[in-house]
Amino acid sequence: MHGSEGAGARRRAPATRHRLNHAGYLWAFASLRTSTGANAHYRRRREHGDWHAAAQRNLFNRMIGQLYHCLQRRELFDEQSAFPAPSQAEAAAA
Repeated sequence: MHGSEGAGARRRAPATRHRLNHAGYLWAFASLRTSTGANAHYRRRREHGDWHAAAQRNLFNRMIGQLYHCLQRRELFDEQSAFPAPSQAEAAAA
């Protein structure tokens, strides 16, 4: 074994993962200005205690899930179904 291949050595993430993370960061950041639903989702996460990076990462994960849904069902993106307004019960609980 070489020095960096020991049991506790950290492996470096592939460059493709770094590019996907960067693209997701930009996508989520841009959607905060253009999408009221995405902005509301981000704000709710911040109000519940998430830091900026965590709230933005959560938004990106949500958007990836929506993209997957649209591709699987061959549907166009619909912001109202992707980011529904919180119900009265959820708003009262928050």
